[in-house]
Amino acid sequence: MHLLHQRGPLHDLPDSPEDYDAVLAGVVEQALRRMTPEGNFEHPGCVDDIGDTSLGLTSLLLLARQRTEDPRLPEAVRRSLAFHLRERVYTEDNPGYPNLRIVNSGLPYARYVLKAGAHPIGDWPSTVWALLQAVNILDAPDGLVDVEQRAQLLDVAGGYWRWLTEATFFNPQEAGNQAIGCVVGGLMLARRLPPQEGESVRSRALGLYAEKIRAHRVHDRGALLPPEHRGAYDNNYGPISLSFLAQAHRISGEEMFAEDGDVLARYLDARLTNGGFDIGGPRYSEQHSGFESVLGLRYFGRRIGSDLGRYRGDTRWARHAVKPDGGADGHFAWMLVWQIQDPTRWHRTPSAGPARHQLRSGIVSVAFDDRMTPSVVEAAGTYYLPAAVNRQHGFGPVLDGFVFCRPMGEVRVRDVRTGGLTAKLVTKPVVGRDHVLRHLRSLYVTDGTRLWTTVAVERLPGEPYLLAGLPYAADDGDRVRRTAEGAVASAGALRLTHPEARGAEHFDARGELTQEQAAFALAADPRGYGDPDEGWRHLVSSSALEAGPIADAPDDLHVFAVCYGSEEPLRVTVERAGEGEQLTVRTADFTAVIGADDKRGEPELTVRAVSA
Repeated sequence: MHLLHQRGPLHDLPDSPEDYDAVLAGVVEQALRRMTPEGNFEHPGCVDDIGDTSLGLTSLLLLARQRTEDPRLPEAVRRSLAFHLRERVYTEDNPGYPNLRIVNSGLPYARYVLKAGAHPIGDWPSTVWALLQAVNILDAPDGLVDVEQRAQLLDVAGGYWRWLTEATFFNPQEAGNQAIGCVVGGLMLARRLPPQEGESVRSRALGLYAEKIRAHRVHDRGALLPPEHRGAYDNNYGPISLSFLAQAHRISGEEMFAEDGDVLARYLDARLTNGGFDIGGPRYSEQHSGFESVLGLRYFGRRIGSDLGRYRGDTRWARHAVKPDGGADGHFAWMLVWQIQDPTRWHRTPSAGPARHQLRSGIVSVAFDDRMTPSVVEAAGTYYLPAAVNRQHGFGPVLDGFVFCRPMGEVRVRDVRTGGLTAKLVTKPVVGRDHVLRHLRSLYVTDGTRLWTTVAVERLPGEPYLLAGLPYAADDGDRVRRTAEGAVASAGALRLTHPEARGAEHFDARGELTQEQAAFALAADPRGYGDPDEGWRHLVSSSALEAGPIADAPDDLHVFAVCYGSEEPLRVTVERAGEGEQLTVRTADFTAVIGADDKRGEPELTVRAVSA
């Protein structure tokens, strides 16, 4: 069983001018075969997200016309543009639309579903998308669009902008990608208006970004991010926001778009595994985007100097939106236009510097959450998620159903690279049910193929174990398949357990239910509207790797040691060295010394590879 949406890395898609010409040629042939006598390019199976789709295909045909001399295209563009202006521009309020500030404004908008009153909530983003399709057409060189039609479309685009920013509440779904897309539409529209009017629209667009988006960014993992459906980041929509920020910077030159894009790109780079797998979000957990992400990943990957193109997109949407039968759909067509127009090439090597919320080397990576607890561990092509026990989630020592991983105070981090090894030490104060403050020290060391994790905590009463992750998925060529096992060794006893109870709140990795499906089943609202991150937090128990403590540890400590990416026997010793809290961790491959805190309270760490 493969994950549905996480497929090939997006930077593996051929992107030469010739490749894009071939993509456009395929779209042209489909569109011309489908076009109705009225000039409609809509996919016959399309019901929702439809208001911009015919216009989107028109924009792609217009781009193909600029790059070729295909004699069929001028008439097709004229007819299809006439269809949109005649049949798909609505000026009467959609019955039931809840987000109007001005009733009966008469301003044009696009519908999410064509039938009046049928699911009108999507009209705001559909109008953003229609505005973006329109401004791409307006950007075409003189002579490629009928003069009268161009004037009509410019008037409609201006109306779309006013409907979005005057007749309705701005960004009513609290979706960062939609809001930034609207700003991009205003910035592009401004360039086609008379100077005074254009400057007014541009100023309004920049003000909306600064006041309605930038001022309300959400904090996660040390970064301020454009809010996405009431959350900090969504692995479907977050990269789409990155593409909008790239286009905003390209066309406006405003540095705030570059600054915010750099922050979002570095955040994404830190949370993204080496293999491109990602998970989590307030709208979707595993439903990745495809071509819609390319512009932002490529543009900002080059800016920050990292291989963001490793992101596993849904390559069924590798070039443009498609329906289940494979037929082209004009939805989001502006992203394909922009990525063709943008000359930036992929940056294909990892960032050289350490990142607080990431450990990455070779084929190993650990992404850490805001509390510096692993959110995904990757080794030997297998991905491990935080396991759940007694409604608590994480990686960490467990005693009587209580997981020691949530910090009660400042979390300290030390990064070291030496002799082919990359290491990160995380120290955090934790408090158990006995209200005793303990210091949890977690050492992560990798040689690029294996990951050693050693966790030390003041001795706990009873028989604790280390919650060492939920094996969830594994690389399988260009796909990611579900798994319930992985190559893991422990210096103590190791067991893989599965929930005995049944139901979505008890996640058995051997079952067919995906993480996203379970998360939506546990969310308060329906799929697509509920918050899967919040739903997943209701998980009671899960499959889990449980590692017992090692025998060779100081009497006052419980120490756990696990190696991901290998099933070879693991021996780890931990001993006091010198004064105070200094510990020496010895394995067959490295020796690490966890020193006492320095004058600023920061932990000291030295790591040395054991010579062969």
